[in-house]
Amino acid sequence: MSPAVLGMAPATAAAPVTGAVIGLPDFADLVDRVGPAVVNIRTTERLKLGGRGNADGQPGEEEMQEFLRRFFGGALPQPGNPGGRAVPRGRRQAPSDEPVQRGVGSGFILSADGYVMTNAHVVDGADEVFVTLTDKREFKAKVLGADARTDVAVLKIEGDKLPFLVMGDSDKIRVGEWVIAIGSPFNLENTVTAGIISAKQRDTGDYLALIQSDVAVNPGNSGGPLINMRGEVIGINSQIATLSGGSNGISFAVPIDEAIRVSEQLKKNGKVTRGRIGVQIGEVSKEVAESLGLKSAQGAEVSLVEPGGPADKAGIKAGDIILKFNGVPVNRSSDLPRLVGGTALASKATVTVWRKGQQLDLPVTVAELEADKTAKAGKGKGGGKAEPEVAKANALGLKVSDLTAEQKKELGVDGGVVVDSAEGVAGRAGVLEGDVLLQLNNIEVKDVKQFNAAVAKLDAKKPSVLLVRRGEVAQFVSVRPSAK
Repeated sequence: MSPAVLGMAPATAAAPVTGAVIGLPDFADLVDRVGPAVVNIRTTERLKLGGRGNADGQPGEEEMQEFLRRFFGGALPQPGNPGGRAVPRGRRQAPSDEPVQRGVGSGFILSADGYVMTNAHVVDGADEVFVTLTDKREFKAKVLGADARTDVAVLKIEGDKLPFLVMGDSDKIRVGEWVIAIGSPFNLENTVTAGIISAKQRDTGDYLALIQSDVAVNPGNSGGPLINMRGEVIGINSQIATLSGGSNGISFAVPIDEAIRVSEQLKKNGKVTRGRIGVQIGEVSKEVAESLGLKSAQGAEVSLVEPGGPADKAGIKAGDIILKFNGVPVNRSSDLPRLVGGTALASKATVTVWRKGQQLDLPVTVAELEADKTAKAGKGKGGGKAEPEVAKANALGLKVSDLTAEQKKELGVDGGVVVDSAEGVAGRAGVLEGDVLLQLNNIEVKDVKQFNAAVAKLDAKKPSVLLVRRGEVAQFVSVRPSAK
């Protein structure tokens, strides 16, 4: 009888792919080992009459929801109400200086002498912070520092020989590996949930690329550890993606490698200093990369350069594509702030840019990033009317005029044209009347005649990009000429 009749694989068939673990893992021993170092964090705030709270001394609705802002909804947990539903307020008027419970979160102990890590948003605005261990010991904690950009905070409690967790290496995590989260969701202390790592380097628009997992994380888990099967912390649970306020199987954690770097500065200085070069950036699309002659859609597109800032002094211009910073590739625009932010202040760095089909290395001196500082707009304004040289729309559907000498001086440019009307493919691509066009593909726009001649030579089958300046911001816009 043949092997196929018996249901046996032929000897020449490839062996099936098997995982390292057969069946589901048992987390019990792991939880016994790491659980005692995970803490509950309770915060209070002293409310005053006529202040942020309501007249009955309770927090206002905005304040009650602030603790859960990272979770897109959900009511603040109340004692005896673990489900998180709002509790009707009493009529008693609280004394103006009475502490009122503000929120509940999680954290974990970093060292035996009492350093504790949590999320910055857990302790933001709190007047008092209390840390409770699994053995019911409670400590009043001092907030050594908090960093909103990474959502990391470090606390200190007075204790010794405390249980603590071992830090792992978040750069070495693998998609699909098992992890657990321990915390206090809905004020239910020492709750353990398990899942797998769903993605690494998930860009959510924050300062950091986060770890995505399908571990069940709910309000109150904030600040708790994400732990691998070796019992090492690889992240700090920080956010969930939800429309209802509950877990939907998509949660995000701050990578522990970055969190530790931040914590060292917080312990030493109480704040975090970062570098900046003074640019506003955006993603490079596939169409823009192709039109500019780049091999792939990578780098950071410079849309605005702060006048007088480090990048401006280095010769970086709007429309440049930053490919590397100090030799390290910038694969996505979100990579650049992290690379610059981690560079020593006042140090020299080399920025590699793509400009008009050529790669340039420009030296820049890194300055200090102030709180929430972004590239400032200069005084010049885009747009304005000039007498049109031609009235006929070109193949892109654009009617343009030359910039006056006064406009060039105000904008700080040597050439370019202003859009009188935008129809056809350019209008559909988002080009507006009053926009200033500075570049077509890798060609600098000098005047109307040269611009229209360049448009006439475009291949209708291939997309092109216009460097469009609107106000103080420049951005590449992808267009495809109309077929003749």
